[in-house]
Amino acid sequence: MKLFTIGFTQKSAETFFTQLKESGVRTLIDTRLNNRSQLSGFAKQHDLRYFLREIGKIDYLYLPQLAPTQDIRDAFKKEKGTWEAYERSFRALMLARKIEEKFPPELFENACLLCSEHKPHHCHRRLVAEYLREKWDGINIEIEHLQPRDPA
Repeated sequence: MKLFTIGFTQKSAETFFTQLKESGVRTLIDTRLNNRSQLSGFAKQHDLRYFLREIGKIDYLYLPQLAPTQDIRDAFKKEKGTWEAYERSFRALMLARKIEEKFPPELFENACLLCSEHKPHHCHRRLVAEYLREKWDGINIEIEHLQPRDPA
């Protein structure tokens, strides 16, 4: 199974939608806590759903159950917490929510987890993908983080 991840910041709409379309993504799974922010630009929920369908024939699914709580985010972003503490807290939240039981693996086939972070290193979308790969025994999940190509 192939599972992609992508962030929308520091990307043009052209780059963002081209990467999704060229990768073969069939469903974009929005894992943001707040998907209506003005800061989202082309990635606001209703606009994003429209653009995905029109540009790439890609389905849109909003799953806030895959997002960290506001408290976890604030501890990391506003209170300048460590990434290790964030990761522990978010992993505990995924365990408590039992996300691997709530959603069937088929939902994630050729899907792409979306959040705002430009790179996956300090991002919850990567943690979700890795958590599901670990929890779903017998399912080989290949994770690919969609990034803009370096100019030649």
